[in-house]
Amino acid sequence: MAYYIGVDGGGTKSIIALFDENKTMIDYVRTTGSNHETLSGTFEEAVSVIMTAIDEVLEKNNLKYDDITEYLMGLAGVDHPFQHDILFDLFTKAGLKNLRIYNDGFIITKAGLKNGTGIGYNCGTGTCCNSFDDDGNMLQIGGFAELSGDMGNGHWLAMMTYRAIYDDVCLATNKTSMTTALFEKIGMTPSRETVLSLIEYLGDDEEKGEELIRMLIDVFFDALNSGDRAAENICEMMAVRGAEYITAHLRKQKFESDIVDVVLSGSIHVKLPCERYLERLENECRKRDEGKILNFIILKDWPVMGCINWMLEESDSKEGRK
Repeated sequence: MAYYIGVDGGGTKSIIALFDENKTMIDYVRTTGSNHETLSGTFEEAVSVIMTAIDEVLEKNNLKYDDITEYLMGLAGVDHPFQHDILFDLFTKAGLKNLRIYNDGFIITKAGLKNGTGIGYNCGTGTCCNSFDDDGNMLQIGGFAELSGDMGNGHWLAMMTYRAIYDDVCLATNKTSMTTALFEKIGMTPSRETVLSLIEYLGDDEEKGEELIRMLIDVFFDALNSGDRAAENICEMMAVRGAEYITAHLRKQKFESDIVDVVLSGSIHVKLPCERYLERLENECRKRDEGKILNFIILKDWPVMGCINWMLEESDSKEGRK
């Protein structure tokens, strides 16, 4: 039996999964986030988090490093070649062979594509948009936060919701139902002082900050679904930017088919009541579709399934099988 290990290394959690040659997930370990950009120990800590989980899953199944045919990792924060090279060197020194490392957006895309080619748009902790074209070319757009103009991820959405509430309370402009909704959740009265007091949580208190971010996101979608104008303005921004990212792949990559699959993934697309936003996103994409029909797919599988899909897809190709 051939064994494979796939790693989905995200900003808030990581999944390390053991597979066989039939794509059966034999076992897995869920652990903490492994994005080197958000860890105090940077690259070394990221490798330690993942290697500890690999050791655990191998030990539970009486396997050693060399028993694994291939390791494929999709890691958040791997956006530059130098980041790949540092991580690859550290994992190799730790004992792994037959290893490939990519940005996590690529494995997410592979997890949802039907035929191996298409586009993936991920909005979770961060934002990225990845594709595989007919010639096997890979392309990533976004993933550099403010530098690339990323929108639609959880942190961006929380920031924009907070800004709308700030404008309502502190500037006395653009009234929004999100103000009352948020302060009811946290049990405070809206005022300049209470609005500004939230900055402490967003900046320095990680645990309370994450809780507040979740509240802000929930408040946004509730307001959007009730027709709040400020929420609709935020929705328009994220839908337009998402459409720009997705359709850029149609211009930069080679897709011969008239129909191109687009996998939508990440907590914003998968776990939240975002139907109105998705409708707007699809409409904005159609305005820019370059003559293609876009087939939108909400990711149902775990992203780590993209690792085994990819490994076996290439293994089959090498053996001349479809």
